[in-house]
Amino acid sequence: MSKIVPDPPITEPEQPESQGSFFTVSPHINTETLLAKASEDLLSIRALAADLADEVDGSRRSIALAINRMADGVHLLVERALDHPDDPAMAAIFARQQNRVADA
Repeated sequence: MSKIVPDPPITEPEQPESQGSFFTVSPHINTETLLAKASEDLLSIRALAADLADEVDGSRRSIALAINRMADGVHLLVERALDHPDDPAMAAIFARQQNRVADA
């Protein structure tokens, strides 16, 4: 028995155009949530770097401790932003983010 309708041609699925980033952040997540997630991730980075510093010696230990301190500093900045959402600059950031969500 033969088929009346042929099979469709096999094509490669279309790949989204890469813009240099493997990961993306959903535009529907509000800025405060993003900052909270960043804060949690920075705490994890600090813990990993501190653990690594305990396992290595010499320049590798110095590098791990430097990563720990940089993550600590960035964590303080993120926490400051989360503690002051009514700051005019933060209010402007939140407003821009809300406008992007509304436009999407």
